[in-house]
Amino acid sequence: MDAVSDDTLTERGLDAAGPKGAGRILLLACGALAREILALKALNGWEHMDLTCLPAILHLTPEKIPEAVRAAVRKGRARGYAEVFVVYADCGTGGMLDRVCEEEGVQRIEGPHCYSFFDGNATFAARGDDEMRVFYLTDFLVKQFDAFVIRPMGLDRYPQLRDMIFGNYEELIYLAQTDDPALDRAAAAAAERLGLAYRRRFTGYGDLGVALRGLTVEV
Repeated sequence: MDAVSDDTLTERGLDAAGPKGAGRILLLACGALAREILALKALNGWEHMDLTCLPAILHLTPEKIPEAVRAAVRKGRARGYAEVFVVYADCGTGGMLDRVCEEEGVQRIEGPHCYSFFDGNATFAARGDDEMRVFYLTDFLVKQFDAFVIRPMGLDRYPQLRDMIFGNYEELIYLAQTDDPALDRAAAAAAERLGLAYRRRFTGYGDLGVALRGLTVEV
């Protein structure tokens, strides 16, 4: 499997030397999903798919995601890819990413956010109000808890903000893509830091695998 840094993922692949993308599918993904997509590619032998990732840190400024995706889609098309599939949920763009996808003639994975499609969009929606007071983590967010939760919210500098920010939450649920005791312990520690009850729910890859498995291209 390709080596991928969880903390410094940037757009990769489109500028690399190598064959054009004719007859191939380009997966244009959020960097937070890179490891899962690479695992699915290896597991299923999807050699007709190439992966390029935009920085996961864009989630802290979701208004920038749509145009970043547009630019990457056009770069992929310029390299001759037969199909570009956007592996982003709405991710807080308020429908703007869907507008870009429509304008660029590409599809994206269904769901409002990765918590939903990892859990299964229908399952996640059915839980509805039962989990309104839940804060979710995925494998990626457990590994990058400080970088994506603690520091952006200022909790490293002002720990007294914790109760103000998380006072309306009751529970942290770790949606686990893998069975990793070390990540389970780290997720439980994260819940303790936030003053929340802890639960682990194994999801595997959820609808991510289903969506990618359905991609085909005419050669």
